[in-house]
Amino acid sequence: MSGLSPATIAARDPGRAAVIIDDDRLSYADLDQQSAHAAARLHALGLQPRDTVALLLNNSPAFFAAAWAAQRSGLYYLPLPAKATVPELAYLLADSGARALITDPPHQTIAATAAAGLPLTILSLADALAPTTAPPAPALEGGDMLYTSGSTGRPKGVKRALTLAPLGSEARRVERARLLFGLDDGSIFLTPAPLYHAAPLRFAMNLLRVGGTVIGMAKFDAAQALALIETHRVTHSQWVPTMFVRLLALNPRPAHDLSSHIRAIHGAAPCPPHVKRAMIDWWGPILHEYYSGTESVGFTHATSAEWLARPGTAGRAHGCKIHILDDAGQELPPGQTGMVYFSGSGGLAYHNAPEKTAAAHNAQGWATMGDIGHVDADGYLYLTDRRAFTIISGGVNIYPREIEDALMAQPGVADCAVFGVPDDDLGEAVQALVQLEPGMPQDTPGLLAALAALLSPPKRPRWLAFVAQLPRTETGKLDKATLKRDWAARPDRGHCARALKAAA
Repeated sequence: MSGLSPATIAARDPGRAAVIIDDDRLSYADLDQQSAHAAARLHALGLQPRDTVALLLNNSPAFFAAAWAAQRSGLYYLPLPAKATVPELAYLLADSGARALITDPPHQTIAATAAAGLPLTILSLADALAPTTAPPAPALEGGDMLYTSGSTGRPKGVKRALTLAPLGSEARRVERARLLFGLDDGSIFLTPAPLYHAAPLRFAMNLLRVGGTVIGMAKFDAAQALALIETHRVTHSQWVPTMFVRLLALNPRPAHDLSSHIRAIHGAAPCPPHVKRAMIDWWGPILHEYYSGTESVGFTHATSAEWLARPGTAGRAHGCKIHILDDAGQELPPGQTGMVYFSGSGGLAYHNAPEKTAAAHNAQGWATMGDIGHVDADGYLYLTDRRAFTIISGGVNIYPREIEDALMAQPGVADCAVFGVPDDDLGEAVQALVQLEPGMPQDTPGLLAALAALLSPPKRPRWLAFVAQLPRTETGKLDKATLKRDWAARPDRGHCARALKAAA
């Protein structure tokens, strides 16, 4: 493939819609021109290929013009979380070494505060995209720089080594999207998530290489998302499981024409089996699940048919090979659980963190994203949990996801979190937090009895507490690191299963 860029589409079909978010529309001609202006302006400021420009922007079509300014001129672009605090932003700007920061009016004050004392130039979004007489920037492929949310510690920066190939020559992800999901120039792609996250950003940026139309949302709303599918005749969409839960909770369910919708792609966090079954029952077998990460060390994929035949699978490897290793680093046969490693998908290097890079690789150079799981005899991957959240109770390894799936299957449970807390006897004990649907009673004995029928004794929660709201990111991931820290020191951890049993 060649010529894979908005510039090619603009030359062929300048009026084609590139991005639509609410009432704001950007054509391919606008996307090409505005990104070219911003690229020239950045290089006039002295940024050179492989330098980094940070973006602190809300979801808008102009977000893509700013991102493509870097992508088309050999720069890295770093999307910053739109809701981050000053200390969080200051860390990301300093650690990344960003030389410029493009921001919109809602973020101008916090951007200036976070960047104080750093050697970078702040540009307003309007100034960055405005016409300029500066010479054109070199037409070289740049790339994204993204920070992982991380299970523990501060976020880690991930950026691929840039080859500075000619603009339009990046084909790997475009081809994968075409083969697995059918994304092409005729696709109308709904991405309702914040654009600073890896998956919505990368899927959308690559669709803009081939001429598809990206439909975004300033903020996710379940009912509005369904309306957008009908209004724009959306063909493809991307979701996280929390969005599915909110869609299923709509009552009454809006009656929209979803007949154009042929692929619903989801990932980023585990999807409870009963939620996925309910979505397939509603939308039909159009769900496509993938497992990957910011690090891009591996990729798996499962169609609805594959998942229904093998409930819980994250699919088979695409463009890489899966290896399951035990604690000694030995490869395990199908059916046995261990650390999930990948080979054949390119190198991983964490920015400014050689020790973390080394810890993510084994002696063969295979890389891991820190997950535990197994493969079956046909090569389908099943994820158990994050290594950082494995509970070791009385010498037994307990994986929270299995307990969370059992809890989520219970009537009235809206959300839950399971993790380990210190225990003088067992080392760690299983702590469960449950968020109930509105109006549901706190039936602790009933809930524990239901779990007892599904889980062996070591897996049953010792402590169970009800909470009004669990902390989840906009990609649906639980903030378990904070929960573990906060609940480790609490004298009151809710209902003690042993005490309830003794009193019965």
